Amino acid sequence: MPNNRNRMLNKTDTIASFAKGLAVLECFTADAPRLAIKDVALATGLDRSTARRCLLTLTEQGYAEFDGKFFTLTPRVLRLGSGALASLPLPRIVQPWLDQMSDLLGQSCSSAILDEGEIVFVARAAQQRIMSTGLMVGSRLPAHCTAMGRVLLAGLPEEEARATVLAADLSPQTTYSLTDPEEILDRIATVRRDGYAFVNQEAAIGLWSLSVPVLNKQDRVVAAINTGFLATGQDPQPRIDICLPALRRVQTGLRRILA
Repeated sequence: MPNNRNRMLNKTDTIASFAKGLAVLECFTADAPRLAIKDVALATGLDRSTARRCLLTLTEQGYAEFDGKFFTLTPRVLRLGSGALASLPLPRIVQPWLDQMSDLLGQSCSSAILDEGEIVFVARAAQQRIMSTGLMVGSRLPAHCTAMGRVLLAGLPEEEARATVLAADLSPQTTYSLTDPEEILDRIATVRRDGYAFVNQEAAIGLWSLSVPVLNKQDRVVAAINTGFLATGQDPQPRIDICLPALRRVQTGLRRILA
């Protein structure tokens, strides 16, 4: 979804080649880690010559490798994301709260922000002995089927939330995932009313997730925090009754210090 700030920019203020390079970087995903020039050209809409130059530039700078046919990104690209995340004040503020809550509950706790139709993890306190999901700072998940995502979508104006859901890839992550946009929007409306989200195995089989928004002093939603616990097949309400007050306490504490 275009940011309103983009309307303030004059085309002479932007570097088209840099934008093309970023578009090429975004082509590489967990589902498509190895790409040929034609793949990148198709995904970005660039002509093959431009796609080739972008890929070779990334390779020359150490951000990609080329085996003669396919390009793959190198670990050097992690510097871009980790550096940006580390520069944000939010992760540094949230992390000790998550560590404390994780120790209290004996469960993994995370914080995320919204990036269009996805959530991006900005802080995490993992309890590997409970359940390992492979999630870490910088990990991305679809917003529509995650507790933190629904909390963040509920913090948007209703029309913006609707547009974000309608534009998203609603492919199911598990057999429990909702795929009807109207049903998803109904759940988001419930989150907006109740102030928290509970998701039953929609993002990962065997995982219940509970989330509340992180609010600043102006009551604006700036992030989400959550905890995840094993889906036992029993009534989740007792676990919600234990975990929700802990999340609320962290929410209250963060609101006092976030400008």
